Amino acid sequence: MHVITLIKGDGIGPSIMDEAVKVIDASGVKIQWEEAYAGLAAFEKFGTPLPDETMASIDKTRLAFKGPLTTVVGTGFRSINVALRQKYDLYANVRPAKNWPGVKTRYDDVDIVIVRENTEGLYAGLEHYLTPKKDIAESLAVVTRNGSERIIEYAFKYARENNRKKVTVCHKANILKYTQGLFLDCAREIAPKYPDIQYDEKIIDAACMHMVMNPAQFDVIVCTNMFGDILSDLTAGLVGGLGLIPGANIGTDAALFEAVHGSAPDITGKNLANPTAVIMAGVMMLHHLGEHEAADKVQTAVEKVVNEGIFVTPDLNPQSICGTIEMGNAIVEAMK
Repeated sequence: MHVITLIKGDGIGPSIMDEAVKVIDASGVKIQWEEAYAGLAAFEKFGTPLPDETMASIDKTRLAFKGPLTTVVGTGFRSINVALRQKYDLYANVRPAKNWPGVKTRYDDVDIVIVRENTEGLYAGLEHYLTPKKDIAESLAVVTRNGSERIIEYAFKYARENNRKKVTVCHKANILKYTQGLFLDCAREIAPKYPDIQYDEKIIDAACMHMVMNPAQFDVIVCTNMFGDILSDLTAGLVGGLGLIPGANIGTDAALFEAVHGSAPDITGKNLANPTAVIMAGVMMLHHLGEHEAADKVQTAVEKVVNEGIFVTPDLNPQSICGTIEMGNAIVEAMK
């Protein structure tokens, strides 16, 4: 029996998480879901976006399955996603993007995994105003040798364990010679330890251009926090959008799995949200738990439903009359 903290989230979160839980339970894995709250829903219920009860649950389970959370732009509370990653030192953010045969896109040969440093960089939260008038603001990017080495090691180990052939380090060391330079130096020191993995370097702006011109040249990409955030959305666009992209946040003794898209308040309660991303995050979670047979069972069913394109949400098939619930039911049926 696995005990997992379940955070349904805001907006479309509860609806897609209900389908994900239904699908995972149908795989046959025994899970005790311990529901907790975070984000806007928690703020409205408890007066804080990250209640002590939620932290206590994750402290105990060391594993969370999370829907999208609302973060107010510019004002309000700071990102709960960032807070959770830093609190539990979930230093590796892993986001795979691969073509689905049933989803028409510009390319049909994309298979890229973004490995993003998840606790440092410009998202370290070190920012302030420099004047009383608040007309000049400053953010500090923190890059450490320890943080750089462990995420780069993670990327190479991930490549080796998943039969990947190449790791590309994306950086801006030509301009940011200290922070990005340190990250690149660490990569150059670590790469020779993995002679079976091809090593490549690309400046981040050039990498974006190359990615939209010829994405097949990329395999595993490792980079600092903000660059990884941007590149993972770019790769999502290459394969059909954020509704298809799962995310894993991995630490030494804790992990959090999630959809990487937002809470989409405009379609909340309309049975329109695509649950694929969060269900695929559940697949990653099952693999993390060692439940590989169940993970493969769920993935095969999801691929069948998405690629057939009948019982899917309208974002995948504009002619579809199905919604979130119907798509979840179809995936469960495909597992039988």
